[in-house]
Amino acid sequence: MKKTVSRAALVGVALCLFFIIFQISVSSTSRFLKYATNSAKPTQEEGTRKLKAISQPNSHPPKSLRLPVESPIICDRTDIRYDLCSINGPTVLDPAKSTFFTIGSAQHSIMEKVQPYPRKFEKFIMPRIKNLTLTSGPRRPPCKVPHNVPALVFSAGGYTGNFFHDFNDGFIPLFITVHTIFPDQDFVIVVSEAPNWWPSKYADLLTVFTKHPIIVLKNDSPTHCFPSAKIGLISHGFMTINQTLLPNSKTLLDFRMLLDKAYTPQAQPKVLTSKHTNPRPKLVLASRKEAKGRSILNQEKVIRLIKKVGFDVVVFKPKNKTPLNESYALLNSSHAMVGVHGAALTHSLFLRPGSVLVQVVPIGVEWAAYAFFGRVVKGLNLQYSEYKIGVEESSLVDKYGKGSLLVKDPFALQKTGWDPEIMDIYLKEQNVKLDLIRFKACLKEAYIKAKRFMEANG
Repeated sequence: MKKTVSRAALVGVALCLFFIIFQISVSSTSRFLKYATNSAKPTQEEGTRKLKAISQPNSHPPKSLRLPVESPIICDRTDIRYDLCSINGPTVLDPAKSTFFTIGSAQHSIMEKVQPYPRKFEKFIMPRIKNLTLTSGPRRPPCKVPHNVPALVFSAGGYTGNFFHDFNDGFIPLFITVHTIFPDQDFVIVVSEAPNWWPSKYADLLTVFTKHPIIVLKNDSPTHCFPSAKIGLISHGFMTINQTLLPNSKTLLDFRMLLDKAYTPQAQPKVLTSKHTNPRPKLVLASRKEAKGRSILNQEKVIRLIKKVGFDVVVFKPKNKTPLNESYALLNSSHAMVGVHGAALTHSLFLRPGSVLVQVVPIGVEWAAYAFFGRVVKGLNLQYSEYKIGVEESSLVDKYGKGSLLVKDPFALQKTGWDPEIMDIYLKEQNVKLDLIRFKACLKEAYIKAKRFMEANG
């Protein structure tokens, strides 16, 4: 009897161990399969609708700009991307309390809270954005620093530090807001939060927007008073400027002219093409070799191939401390740019209109590739092509296998939006090994376009 019990126990333990090992072996893929099961269906329609709304550029101006001013404080919260609040009269800012107080009597007490960061749709980052308080309460502090122009207030928190987000969530919305609300008016920029390096890194660009010193709340203690204030930034969508919504019909080309004004005086002399009898167009390869994910595993072979096709190649490895005037000088003097989808391609804003951009698109990021950079190329009149990698060119095949839903049907896992777990797999775990034969055909086409551009524009 004892032997029977002992054998049964051993069998039970063995089965448990097998089950545990089996669970561990499939855990890396099972967390993704749930997004393709019936449990996801109740939210699929809602997720698809929200993703579509976020993806589409805005087609209407802020509602608050069309309303009569009937209150000292008005907040428009109708847009999916941002809130926009107005203090319609004199106001005192207390940096210590992150609060704007209205000056003057009000019929009733008003208080509004606002996070002035244009990613309202994103539940992950918005809780990290500081709230500002706008109030008509009677206990306002005395004014220490008076200003005779309005304040434009926004946050440089959130994803700031990622070059794409610095422009998509920061400077492009700032450009839109300025030309929507202050097209012919001076103003003071008030930043509710920002990394310590931000004001100095973007000093040249900020001075093109306003001649006044930037006020960063955490670095400031005295109270400030303004004749009025706008709190929040208007976004038209990912890397988009809808000229029909601006009084002066500004476009992304006008934004690039602003960049040119900011960085050309500081830029190093243009890097000229080689003075051979037959000069070669210059191509900038944005390298992600030291980045987490989406690096080109056979980059050295790709560089040799680019040279063989006929380009002079400059490998570009932008860092947070890379001076923007140097980056601008490099891209502004180039004829083509190639890179895997990522923040570094935001430097395509520095390319001259008419030059060439080739975006290498890993599997699972097709939507983001177009939404983030496909619109930039249209707005800047760049000659654009996408190299969509095949399954065999993705490192995910080695890890998850060809039969994985993650590899063979990324769209099925993204029907309800970009879940962080899935996004991390495609953006942080995936690297690419380019098929040199396929990629050569793409490069030859880019070379013909870049050569013509060089001959016409130098």
